[in-house]
Amino acid sequence: MAEFTMVLPQYGMGMQDGEIVRWLKQPGDAVEEGENLVEVEAAKTTVEVPSPVSGMLLRIIAVEGETVDVREPIAVIETG
Repeated sequence: MAEFTMVLPQYGMGMQDGEIVRWLKQPGDAVEEGENLVEVEAAKTTVEVPSPVSGMLLRIIAVEGETVDVREPIAVIETG
């Protein structure tokens, strides 16, 4: 089993950070690549961020209400 650290992606050149609005999955839940995993508000727009890999959501690093910089870790997914 391997661990994949999911980071906050950048949506647009001006995006520097985003606020975690709501996690759609909880630790222990199975996730599929491309499945929406978390809602993030950036520049007053809320976007659903898909999982970049398939596996199990192992832990959430960035909690709801927290503002995270682009490319900072937000979750860990166990793959394989």
